[in-house]
Amino acid sequence: MTGIGKSFLGIRVLRGIDLSATAGEVHAVVGENGAGKSTLMKILAGVHQPDEGTVEIGGETRSFAHPVEAQRAGVAIIYQEFNLLPERSVADNVFLGREPTRRGLVDRAAMDEATSRLLDELDEHSFGPRALVKDLSVAQQQVVEIVKALSVDARIVVMDEPTAALAEHEVELLYRLIRRLQGRGIAVLYISHRLREVFDLADRVTVLKDGAHVATVPAKDVTTGELVKMMVGRELDAYFPAKAEESAIGEVRLTVRGGGNGKLDGIDLELRAGEIVGVAGLQGSGRSSLVKAIFGAEPFTRGEMTPARPASVRAGVAAGIGLVTEDRKAEGLALNQSVRDNALLVARAIGHRSRTTVSDLLRRVQLAPPRQETEVKYLSGGNQQKVVLAKWLTVSPKVLLFDEPTRGVDVGAKAAIHDLMRELANAGTAILMISSELPELIGMSDRIVVLRDGRVAGQLPAGSSEEAVMALAAADGVAA
Repeated sequence: MTGIGKSFLGIRVLRGIDLSATAGEVHAVVGENGAGKSTLMKILAGVHQPDEGTVEIGGETRSFAHPVEAQRAGVAIIYQEFNLLPERSVADNVFLGREPTRRGLVDRAAMDEATSRLLDELDEHSFGPRALVKDLSVAQQQVVEIVKALSVDARIVVMDEPTAALAEHEVELLYRLIRRLQGRGIAVLYISHRLREVFDLADRVTVLKDGAHVATVPAKDVTTGELVKMMVGRELDAYFPAKAEESAIGEVRLTVRGGGNGKLDGIDLELRAGEIVGVAGLQGSGRSSLVKAIFGAEPFTRGEMTPARPASVRAGVAAGIGLVTEDRKAEGLALNQSVRDNALLVARAIGHRSRTTVSDLLRRVQLAPPRQETEVKYLSGGNQQKVVLAKWLTVSPKVLLFDEPTRGVDVGAKAAIHDLMRELANAGTAILMISSELPELIGMSDRIVVLRDGRVAGQLPAGSSEEAVMALAAADGVAA
């Protein structure tokens, strides 16, 4: 891609972007939200057409008026939100719109055979071609997307935040799949906010900022700090704010003794004012169930809790507990409503009169939208998360639960969210934080509680290693 430019409604979003990829290369494309990454990839995939510049594939200049034309040229894009039909089979999804026929009827046997062959090539045997997509895990659905790409003989595969919804152990599966794509001579364009993945996988890295090309460098020739500086335009001396001093940790704000329900058993937990307690565990360990039980969304049915265990969400909020959910779009925001209305959701629901104006709240979370009337669905992921935080600041909860607080947000927004979390803790809030990113978990936590199979497997002090966390999280104390 050479000299790519693009404007929407007179606003220039891409300016003279150059990007290249070679067979078998993983080329990471990074930058803050709004840098132009997705727009550039959508031009390659035929969703948008460039205002200027050229696209060449295999040395041939191409122009795509429709995504199908890009697909026929060997370009496949796997979006963060998968394009799959949940009620249909794996084979149906792989060959959707391209079903082989025999005597005028869909040849399902041929579809199944071809899908099985592609699954074998990826060494994926946990499901077959007739499995329904709705019954698959997120990681397995991602495999289906990759199989779709292979089925059209893709030469270029674009992956947009491919690990956003994956648990830590599932990321390794994705790594293996990407290596297999490389072995087939496929070029992989990899968009991610997780810089560790960039350094694990990428041969080269292209940095975009404000719609312009900043640099393209070999991944081995740049440090994390240098990459961050190119992305945000300033030094980030440390990824995480300083941890709490022992003297700054105050009274007990929440206690659970023997807490249990259908997903949890024998939970013992204590949270104090001023501290951030991290929660680690593999997929299915009970992390999200724990915060939902404390909050009253999936209440404890046995055990003791102080304040008294809430039987509902409203009771949890009344007890001074807030929850920043894992899925902000489905559970944390009213997407078609304004920034202002979303910021006031909790306060209005419980009839609370906030002494702080919405403008002050938005400044505190470092959000400067065009207008408070802007619908939340038009904001970036990082700014949406800041609105979620703002809605809880209106009621000043004593205990604030965070489930994947920085999932799908860029490095600048991450730093702002981390700083705010530590600011809240320093002001006396007790914070419980789930994160699948071990560097974040270790960097932010004053101590770490590790869950396994719905139980507390152990606790670790601040600064513990990733290996120590995984050894507790994995079955039999052996990290996978």
